[in-house]
Amino acid sequence: MAFKLLKKKTKKLDDYSLTHGVGLVTYDDPSSVISEQFNTIRTNIQFSSVDKELNSILFTSSAPSEGKSTVSNNVAVSWAKQDKKVVLIDADLRRPTIHKTFNVSNKAGLSNYLLGTASLESVIQPTMVDNLFVITSGPTAPNPSELLGSKKIKELFQDLTAQFDFMILDAPPVNSVTDAQVLATKVDGVILVVPQGYADKTGVIHAKKALQTVHSNILGAIMNRTAKDKMKGYYGSQYGAY
Repeated sequence: MAFKLLKKKTKKLDDYSLTHGVGLVTYDDPSSVISEQFNTIRTNIQFSSVDKELNSILFTSSAPSEGKSTVSNNVAVSWAKQDKKVVLIDADLRRPTIHKTFNVSNKAGLSNYLLGTASLESVIQPTMVDNLFVITSGPTAPNPSELLGSKKIKELFQDLTAQFDFMILDAPPVNSVTDAQVLATKVDGVILVVPQGYADKTGVIHAKKALQTVHSNILGAIMNRTAKDKMKGYYGSQYGAY
């Protein structure tokens, strides 16, 4: 009897955003249907907590290349357009994209501040979007998890909360490294980005449990890359309701 060797499919990482950044539809086409969905996500986040005002949100996913940067960056733009002073932080020190998306320098960023080689003022950069500022990842550090778990992070968040109306973190995938878990304990809320038909169900469940283990405040999930025929109730958008 012949046996066929079944090779498990592995998902190839999409490195396009590493060299080109992510698409900012909320900036390039603010009146589009997809931009409106990001505005809806923003509004739902605002009303997701009744007892406590949300000032800091972390976006993550279960695995790489699932759209967390696209979602977090566009939500940041949407928030800034509401006359809110917003700071977007690239907390993915291993696969950063924000400097490419907003076409700013990455010579000094989060890693420099956490290492004590740059001041906070020097790493905050304005963008082409009014009211939106970014802190890029900075040069690659050999110990990202240790840096993100240091006491300097708490100091950073306290200072930024005093300066900005809203702080958004683009964090690494939960199941890849511990960075997201470490950061999730220091923000007001966490949102998991889940691409339909791409994310592994077991992986998503594992990511949720990992975030619950550190007692993070999981606000919900955003389903992206949704087929248009399944989204008729949302005007054919490729982003599911939050």
